[in-house]
Amino acid sequence: MMSNSFVTIPAGKEARRFFVLGDRIERRLRLRGTWLNIFDVTVPPGSRTPKHAHASPEVFRILEGCLTIWRLTDNGPEEIEAGAGDIVTIAPFVVHGYANRGTVPAVFSAVVDREMAEFIEAEGTSEPLKAPSPETIARVTAAANAYGITILAA
Repeated sequence: MMSNSFVTIPAGKEARRFFVLGDRIERRLRLRGTWLNIFDVTVPPGSRTPKHAHASPEVFRILEGCLTIWRLTDNGPEEIEAGAGDIVTIAPFVVHGYANRGTVPAVFSAVVDREMAEFIEAEGTSEPLKAPSPETIARVTAAANAYGITILAA
């Protein structure tokens, strides 16, 4: 018989929160001994993540708002307008990025690998940045490379 497992954050304790460039990222789950991590990502209006690629797949499930997801496929560039309830997969080594072109925050859950989780924890700040400086973007780009993430356009 398959069991139903629930993971909850203990009462009175908040999820670990990080800010990477313009996004607020909260850890929801890390299965120790595996690569599986789940983060909730809040993307403010007008914010985006640069086009990048990495060896691991990702899964995004949109919870609130709308997110424009761009990815490079075998047939060329593809742009997806994903709304609440939509699930988008990103295959390994696929160049991709996302943006919130709306007027309200977009929120999505992201299933990511160990390296991406370690990058978020190492490079995330405890407070949001108003507008990332060129120096901050250069630092994050260099750090991403150490975690197997290639940022193609900031």
